[in-house]
Amino acid sequence: MKFRKFSNIGWNVSEIGLGCWGIGGNWVDVKDNEAKDVLKKALDKGINFFDTADVYGDGRSEKFLGKLIKSTSEKIYVTTKTGQRLRPYIPEGYNLKTIEKFIDRSLTNLGVDCIDLLQLHCPPPEICSKKELYEMMDEFVKKGKISYYGVSVFTISEAMNAIKFPNVKSIQIVFNMFRKKPIEIFFKEAKKKNVAIIARGSLASGLLTGTIDHNTKFNTNDHRNYNIKGKSFDIGDTFSGINLKKGLEAVERLKNILPENFTLVDLALKWILMHEEVSVVIPGATNKFQVEMNTRATDLSEISSLFPKINSIYEELIKPDVHNRW
Repeated sequence: MKFRKFSNIGWNVSEIGLGCWGIGGNWVDVKDNEAKDVLKKALDKGINFFDTADVYGDGRSEKFLGKLIKSTSEKIYVTTKTGQRLRPYIPEGYNLKTIEKFIDRSLTNLGVDCIDLLQLHCPPPEICSKKELYEMMDEFVKKGKISYYGVSVFTISEAMNAIKFPNVKSIQIVFNMFRKKPIEIFFKEAKKKNVAIIARGSLASGLLTGTIDHNTKFNTNDHRNYNIKGKSFDIGDTFSGINLKKGLEAVERLKNILPENFTLVDLALKWILMHEEVSVVIPGATNKFQVEMNTRATDLSEISSLFPKINSIYEELIKPDVHNRW
């Protein structure tokens, strides 16, 4: 496993982390022992960065990570997210009293006194530029409940607003071969300000694994079923907002340019890692095999010679539908 600098806070994190929505959420049936196996395999493969949220399985994911923290002597970094528990989900809900209550719940779930990194979980865009939001987060740092904070966002404009504030240490954003817009302006600005980039949606909800086809059926509680039109949350986090028919066509064309001994997962993750501004990519896994597959990319040879072909597929099939939406 290779490691990368994370912001300016002295962390060296595995360039491939683990997204823990899958092991804790209710959209994939993962038993407790299977989740434990996934986390153990992640440690064995050198992963030291784990991303979760308080709404993943209503805290189930956080509790799994709490057990991991207790069971290992290795230095690991656990980041969780807050804000999506708000009901009703309104900007006014982002106040010190309410968010502190959510933080205290996460501290209990994780079994820690202080959260390594707390991310605001895709807050309403109208408050991403409000200094009061970040002053509130500074208060939690002063209280010793969180060490650092960042923001998970849907759009480039939200990211650009968030990094105007000096204590924002990270931005989590969708970034993959089908969602390339962050490269244009955001990456350069984040690097200039020493803001870490956490790349989520790296496999486009499984589309970039190459295992999904037109006949694939998803459970009723799987967001790839109920959120296919963006009814529950931003459609950009389901198949990266891509029209499935066009996405599958693009996947077939990507398969035709795979280097020898590369899987599509290898290509997808290596492409992200080729961008030095990315601090960590966080593909999810619901079994040990997927962890194994997700971590191969760190040791694979560079693929810059394929960039023109990958870009051509993006320009023709994907860009017209997604590039200006996020």
